[in-house]
Amino acid sequence: MTLASVVGVIVLLGLGIWQVQRLAWKTDLIERVEARIAAPAVPAPAAADWAAFSADADEYRRVSVTGSYQFQDEVLIKAVTAQGSGFWVMTPLLTSERWAVWVNRGFVPDDRRDSADRQRPEGPQEITGLLRQTQAGGGFLRDNDPAGDRWYSRDVEALSQHFGLQNHAPYFIDADKEQDANALPLGGLTVVSFRNSHLSYALTWFAMAIGLAAGAWYVLSRDRSQD
Repeated sequence: MTLASVVGVIVLLGLGIWQVQRLAWKTDLIERVEARIAAPAVPAPAAADWAAFSADADEYRRVSVTGSYQFQDEVLIKAVTAQGSGFWVMTPLLTSERWAVWVNRGFVPDDRRDSADRQRPEGPQEITGLLRQTQAGGGFLRDNDPAGDRWYSRDVEALSQHFGLQNHAPYFIDADKEQDANALPLGGLTVVSFRNSHLSYALTWFAMAIGLAAGAWYVLSRDRSQD
């Protein structure tokens, strides 16, 4: 019993220490992301920079890029936001260097999904927004269905393959809100939130370790007193 108690306490303490380490990592991550969001926009990584691109190091960085929208390849992706249920409007942007990047132009509600209800700016556009990591697979417990033109996640690779888009960036950009607050699609709706429960987890593991140690001490002390 003594050996089992010691092993149990060591395991619980180890789990608590691991959560403390995770807390430090998550706190640092949140601080770095908040700094990226608040920083001035920098040029979006171009084709020559993609080999060194890291989603962990670059996601949520504020970037800018200039190019022309390719509206013939625009697609709607299912979304639920603070504005309600609707769609993200994803449109590829072709730069003068002939590489492309998918831009999440913003949100449209279910009853405004028709292309005639949203802006379609022609010619070169300067886009500023947050760099986002591709969202592979699907969402809403559903897989993307390119053949049926039903999309549930912003999967850059799948979108590019479906539309035959070559030389595309491995990320997409969440565009900032337009000056006209009523214009569709409505940009600037990126939610940046990280769950951070590691402190409560750590305290739970440490409390269990103390409880186990105290219980074992009580039982063992009682057994010795009865001998």
